[in-house]
Amino acid sequence: MTAVLDPVMSGLSVVVGRSALALADINITPNSTGLPGIAALRTLVGAAMTVGLVLSVLALVVAAVVWGFGSHSSNPHLATRGKTGVLVACGAAIITGGAVAFINFFWHVGQGL
Repeated sequence: MTAVLDPVMSGLSVVVGRSALALADINITPNSTGLPGIAALRTLVGAAMTVGLVLSVLALVVAAVVWGFGSHSSNPHLATRGKTGVLVACGAAIITGGAVAFINFFWHVGQGL
């Protein structure tokens, strides 16, 4: 019985040895010098984040005014729409402001897999 298993085990060790070569560590990290225009792209993304945050603040102000107007005019539909707008504006600001932290978090989680 051991004579039958020896060729199988030796073949298995060859496969494991070759797969270890195929699964060698690959170290690829993002760099800022790989493509031309990366600095300009980083500037554009930063400007888009700024615009997103400014628009979130504007939406928050408008939604708060709608909420207040709906509450004081006894219009529950308008007040509810204002509350929803406030929550959406706050969510947009959280996502826009935390985008870099979210991406970095998931990048590090992915690197740990």
